[in-house]
Amino acid sequence: MKLIATFAALATAGFATFATAAGLPDLGGREVVVVTENAYPPLQFVDPASGKAIGWEYDAMAEIAKRLNFTVKYENISWDAMIPAVSQSQYDIGMTGITIRDDRKEKVDFSDPYMRSEMVMMVRGDETRFDDAKSFAANDDLLMAAQPGTTPFYVGVYDVLDGNEANPRIKLMETFGATVQALKTGDVDMVLTDGTAGNGYVEASNGGLKIVGEPLGTEDFGFIFPKGSDLVAPINAAIAAMKADGTLDALNKKWFLDYKMGG
Repeated sequence: MKLIATFAALATAGFATFATAAGLPDLGGREVVVVTENAYPPLQFVDPASGKAIGWEYDAMAEIAKRLNFTVKYENISWDAMIPAVSQSQYDIGMTGITIRDDRKEKVDFSDPYMRSEMVMMVRGDETRFDDAKSFAANDDLLMAAQPGTTPFYVGVYDVLDGNEANPRIKLMETFGATVQALKTGDVDMVLTDGTAGNGYVEASNGGLKIVGEPLGTEDFGFIFPKGSDLVAPINAAIAAMKADGTLDALNKKWFLDYKMGG
């Protein structure tokens, strides 16, 4: 029923050409500019061995482009600039493990969820001063790092600390990679992250990082588009097809079970 509804939406949007085999829209080879941060392994990151940008989202986008017949041009941008830039139609799609939230829907359109993740606390491997959100909050000497406007920032403010968005215990940084580096060097004591990215960093750390405490909640990831984009419906149809035929499960196995960061 979901696919039928999606196809009806496509017809309304004027997508009349369908690939016979897959039953998906044919976008005629058009170029689609996708922007990402390359800071959320294993979703998207620069492979230290090859220097190439790789990850779950790159593989997923390549498969979507193949199924819908479009070509991808990648650009990079910092997280805090991504949603404003996409909302201003500087790029066609944004991908960087973006949590689907109502406040963001006011600025951009989202695809259907392609992944669900849990928010976790990532700390240094030798951390013994706290082991959950309550014990972290109770020690005023402990600091966390976050990117402004992100889900980890808001979870840190409202679910871990006191609800004060200007709390000096939260050190704001431009990229997720910078927050992890600050954790490693001891400038902060904890980074909140979705479990997918956190597990990627932990796997690559050789014991230097670990996850503590219980997950603080779940979040759904989606691609973002300028409001009213004609790409939303076909991308949703491709995501639905990839869920149905096991492609997304195969990507999860490749990147979260089989792939070893730094291996």
